[in-house]
Amino acid sequence: MSSPTGTAHGKLPFVVWMLAVGTFLMGTTEFVIAGLLPEMAGDLGVSVSQAGLLITAFAIGMIVGGPTMALATLRLPQRQTLVLALAVFAVGHVVAALSSSFTLVVVARVVTALATGAFWAVGFVIATAAAGPGNSTRAVSVMMGGLTLANVVGVPIGSLAGRLTGWRGPFWALAVLAGFAAVFVGRFIPKAKQHAEMSVRAEVRALRQGRLWLALAAAVLIMGGVLAAYTYITPLLTGRAGIPAGVVPLVLIAFGVGALGGNTIGGRLGDRRPMATTITAAAATAVTLLLLIPLSTSPVAAVILVFLMALTGFTVNPVVTSLAVRAAGDAPTLTSALTTSAYNTGIAVGSAVAGMALGSSLGLTGPALVGAVSAALTLLPLIALALSGTRHRTRIIAQRTRGSRASDDASTSAPPRGTADVR
Repeated sequence: MSSPTGTAHGKLPFVVWMLAVGTFLMGTTEFVIAGLLPEMAGDLGVSVSQAGLLITAFAIGMIVGGPTMALATLRLPQRQTLVLALAVFAVGHVVAALSSSFTLVVVARVVTALATGAFWAVGFVIATAAAGPGNSTRAVSVMMGGLTLANVVGVPIGSLAGRLTGWRGPFWALAVLAGFAAVFVGRFIPKAKQHAEMSVRAEVRALRQGRLWLALAAAVLIMGGVLAAYTYITPLLTGRAGIPAGVVPLVLIAFGVGALGGNTIGGRLGDRRPMATTITAAAATAVTLLLLIPLSTSPVAAVILVFLMALTGFTVNPVVTSLAVRAAGDAPTLTSALTTSAYNTGIAVGSAVAGMALGSSLGLTGPALVGAVSAALTLLPLIALALSGTRHRTRIIAQRTRGSRASDDASTSAPPRGTADVR
């Protein structure tokens, strides 16, 4: 694209920070619903469990809609896609805020999720291209940092605003902020050059890369592991660690701070040592979740482990996202959307399995055990990625060595003039 690219150790382009603002808004709308469910259920005349479908609808919209919207908007200019995504995002929130029909609000949530998937898919591509190869993982970490910051700042503020103004207040605020973001994106993000080879066929052809699917598998497993424990962390903290319910939000903020730190660490180290960073972080996540089982009876230990769980787990995310986008080569848009689907799949599956574990004989420690197993399984695709990268480099070195030897032989015994060269 026409924007300046980052150097190996330079500052990230402004466009990356603009995209992080968009992910902040979209992360806020994805997670703030959990704090507004009772109010929404009462106002829309449904049970709290039925209102929970608003979370499920958004997740399904992200899983299915991300890749779909990535292909549907492939031939549109990237800047136009981002502006349209933010505009649809804003309209979806306006429709929900004006509606008294639960069904219509569910539909608005699905449409909003489709817009979010399109924004993420194109946003990752623009961010990595603008930052350059030396800073691509760091750019991804900044974008994902917007999502993490939504948990630390956006969700608590949105939940508080919902209690003061009703659940429609945060929806109106998100609509207005998305409108402003659309104006800024249209104004400040430079117009990218559309390549002729950008086609559905090229994007699908990029999915043949085995390294891509290993990176996506790692994304599913690490997110499933962390969110399996996080989804049911409140009953663990109150029922096992003895932490008062009023203090739990502070522990959740500690989780958000840890996640933000993990994104930063992954972004800083991922471009230089991607495999060492991810393998170490995934192993540390598994150990942390395993330690949470016996040590969660101590309030201090529980809080520290919740922080470390986020710190180590979220270190993996920007690195595997960057690896997936790199593996796609010149057709990264669909791959970028699939990474978003992978994370949401991990969230959906991890939380579902953790819920079953919570209701089993494992009780309150069940989700942590599920998380530890999932984080440990993340090592399998990561190690396979490391080995495949080593084999790839070995082949390149061997080819270069053979090429240099052939060159030497040719220089020492050059054919007479007038004879035809073989290659």
